[in-house]
Amino acid sequence: MKSLEELRAIRAKMQNQVSMRAEDHTHTRVVVGMATCGIASGARPVLNTLSNLVQERGLTDRISVTQTGCIGLCQYEPIVEVMEPGKPKVTYIKMNPQKAAEVVDRHLVGGHVIEEYTLASADIK
Repeated sequence: MKSLEELRAIRAKMQNQVSMRAEDHTHTRVVVGMATCGIASGARPVLNTLSNLVQERGLTDRISVTQTGCIGLCQYEPIVEVMEPGKPKVTYIKMNPQKAAEVVDRHLVGGHVIEEYTLASADIK
């Protein structure tokens, strides 16, 4: 950091990210499991990808990205849940940053659930 302006720019960016994560149940909520199991499985880069893409694409007025603790399905981590008002929750499993970017493009922007990444498609025994 070399100047006060650079510090202000960093502060403004971080405040936007924090406000983007505020809970508002009239918006689509994207929740990433960030318990120990999620973090160990790679949830942090998934969270960062989702958060950055939603912000970069100017979607923060209708989509919030947040984190939560244990979702209870450790074998499927990293887990991303998408909760759209008036629709059933969609649980994406075994996510990575590339899949997260696809979720933003195809689901959050395009309106199409990516079935092959969902819990419903998992071989649950």
